[in-house]
Amino acid sequence: MDAGLFTANNIWMMVCTALVFFMHTGFAYLEIGLTRQKNTINILFKNIFIITGGLLLYYAFGFNLMYPGFEAEDAGFLKFAGFGIGAPEGGMTPDYADGGYTWWTDFLFQGMFAATAATIVSGAVAERIKIGAFMIFTVCYVGLVYPIVGAWKWGGGFLDSWGFYDFAGSTLVHSVGGWAALVGIALLGARVGKFGEDGKPKAIPGHSIPKATAGVLILWLGWFGFNGGSVLSADPALTSLVLVTTCLAAAAGGFGAFVLSTLMYKNLDLTMFLNGILGGLVGITAGADLMSPNEAVIIGFLAGLLIVGGVALIDKLKLDDPVGAVTVHLICGIWGTLAVGIFGDKAGLSQFLTQLYGVLIIGAFCIISSLIIFGALKAVMGLRVSKEEEVEGLDLHEHGMDAYPDFMNE
Repeated sequence: MDAGLFTANNIWMMVCTALVFFMHTGFAYLEIGLTRQKNTINILFKNIFIITGGLLLYYAFGFNLMYPGFEAEDAGFLKFAGFGIGAPEGGMTPDYADGGYTWWTDFLFQGMFAATAATIVSGAVAERIKIGAFMIFTVCYVGLVYPIVGAWKWGGGFLDSWGFYDFAGSTLVHSVGGWAALVGIALLGARVGKFGEDGKPKAIPGHSIPKATAGVLILWLGWFGFNGGSVLSADPALTSLVLVTTCLAAAAGGFGAFVLSTLMYKNLDLTMFLNGILGGLVGITAGADLMSPNEAVIIGFLAGLLIVGGVALIDKLKLDDPVGAVTVHLICGIWGTLAVGIFGDKAGLSQFLTQLYGVLIIGAFCIISSLIIFGALKAVMGLRVSKEEEVEGLDLHEHGMDAYPDFMNE
């Protein structure tokens, strides 16, 4: 391979790595914007812990658990290549990864993905989980569950051999986080005041919708790296197609949620609009490289409709998800994964069934794993803060700080 092309490929992958890292800023803004001021520092602390802890865990053993080097005789379920990371022979040359990037770029790009699953959970359980319990959950889930599931497809495991397809992680990242979020909010229960005595949900407004909006726009930008980098090179034709399908699905998702929520609730709900954009992004992620622009618009638009229906379903089930994480990442993640068997280059009954089997297997594994981790934490140390702490705010009780101090009184 020409040295210039190898360099261009690697530079593109490093740019995408930076974009995926920047997505954590978007997650942070979205989560604090859609929740109350009194819990801002708590949410930001969790997000920073996820990034730092996630990278260290991925360095220590997650990368080698996710890419263990399955051989033909392996079951393709679980294998471990050892602790730590070290570049193999040829890891800095075009002989590695077909000249798409170097070993170190590979590790860093994949490491940026690893923390995202726990970030998804962070928003769903916000405003009432003990921070110590959440940090332990993050260590277990990011360190073990995420890389094991990732190995089944991206590491060449059994789902890969079956033909299961997930280009950039509708299931392997977003649904993995979404299943844990669902289990977490079910075990935690709703926030104080979320449901009235009649059982009807009450709105608990976030303290900064402008920050939530900025967060979604940052995430949309970051998705150019999330999906664009998953081409695993700077291939001009495929990269440009992926960026187009990603962007169109986001726009269509926002538009679909805006239209349906307006028809159903007779108001122009910005938060539905914003989550519709995210739903479209999650929905296209599994097959962004397989779809035409027309198909991307359809997938995104239907994801936007699912956002509105999913939020209503979560409320009906008496579950409390402050940021809509379960709807965005789990429901739309499942939809995007199944859409690979309905639209695009791989469409067909056989592929649809393979996608369905993958969703069910990964879902079962993540639910069981989350129940074990959360259940053990609940039994040993408890998951939820006291009512007094919740009402007064986690910033005060768990951090002794105020995110917006009134300097005028000092």
